[in-house]
Amino acid sequence: MLDLWQEIYGTIKRNKLRTFLTGFAVSWGIFMLIVLLGAGNGIIHAFEQSSSERALNSIRIFPGWTTKPYEGLKEGRLILLENNDLDATERYFSDNVISVGATVRQSNINVSFGQEYVNISLLGVHPNYTEVETVKTTDGRFINHNDLKERRKVIVLHKKTAEILFEKSHIEPIGQFVNASGVAYQVVGIYNDQGDRQASEAYIPFSTLQTIYNKGERLNNIIFTTKDLETIESNELFEANYRRVIGANRRFDPTDDGAIYIWNRFTNYLRTQSAMGILRIAIWVIGIFTLLSGIVGVSNIMLITVKERTREFGIRKALGAKPISILWLIIVESVTITTLFGYIGMVTGIGVTEWMNSAFGNQTMDAGMFQQTMFSDPTVDLSIAIQATLTLIIAGTLAGFFPARKAVSISPIEALRSD
Repeated sequence: MLDLWQEIYGTIKRNKLRTFLTGFAVSWGIFMLIVLLGAGNGIIHAFEQSSSERALNSIRIFPGWTTKPYEGLKEGRLILLENNDLDATERYFSDNVISVGATVRQSNINVSFGQEYVNISLLGVHPNYTEVETVKTTDGRFINHNDLKERRKVIVLHKKTAEILFEKSHIEPIGQFVNASGVAYQVVGIYNDQGDRQASEAYIPFSTLQTIYNKGERLNNIIFTTKDLETIESNELFEANYRRVIGANRRFDPTDDGAIYIWNRFTNYLRTQSAMGILRIAIWVIGIFTLLSGIVGVSNIMLITVKERTREFGIRKALGAKPISILWLIIVESVTITTLFGYIGMVTGIGVTEWMNSAFGNQTMDAGMFQQTMFSDPTVDLSIAIQATLTLIIAGTLAGFFPARKAVSISPIEALRSD
């Protein structure tokens, strides 16, 4: 057995270029397959992770600008949402709406505790806000219905904000009062998120913010969760009916899509899921063709290798070597080269996916109402990498075996005459 490995080593050493080309074809095929699958999985995992953290059956309503005239009113009017639109949502759509809420914002508020302060935005919310966004209370509680009803001056701070205000004094934030530009709020909760939202935001009751900061009946957007809307068609019908009801309140054409913007997370999820399916197929098609190009490369090089060594095979047979020993030599050499370089390609590909994760894994896209993680955990199933490597090993072995079998079947005289 030692003689066999010494002979293989000697053959590889004498044919460095041929060995490199064979190995490169193997490594490149495995490397590209893993990188392509890893990049695709990074996008898909980010989408799945983001979707799992939020209620898919949620809808947000944003004000917009009319694009059509209506009842003597010209297009181009700004449509502002008010509290009666929130009431209409709850009253007219009780069959499909589970919980209704809204948000209203007050920016540029200096919140201080002792000598420490931070400039943040206050967001007035309803209790259902945590159902639709990645806001997780880590200490204390979130805004509740009693806070909303009694217009309590309570506040929920981001974990980073609480650290700035309270870390130096070593005081437990819950129960303390902070000064928000002259208004005292009691800290009732600390929240955190998955890193896809700005830390410069604190939550107070919706009704409190409207009252203290003279927002009147105006609100920024309406948020609600739905039920019994399980298809794109049923959601589109619901949206059409919703535009009709709000259109009657705000006096705009119910067919005017620009008057209000409806962001439906469920229909977006279904469409994105379909796009992810197409992406998976495209990545696999490209990966398989890349692997096939590696197989073709290995096969061509092995065919050339056998052709070049036909004279050598004839000499071996003339000296008494059996055909099976020559075939075994070709097979072991092929398996050794493809296994070694296949492993190199697999490790390099996994290394590149890890680099992609560290370089791009925390990148987000600002979508206005939230920040979306675009790349996460670009891992590839190890079994896929091993199967791809075995495929190339088998292909290289077969590509060398059949012409080698033909070469060793001819007589030594004919083999020696081969060019």
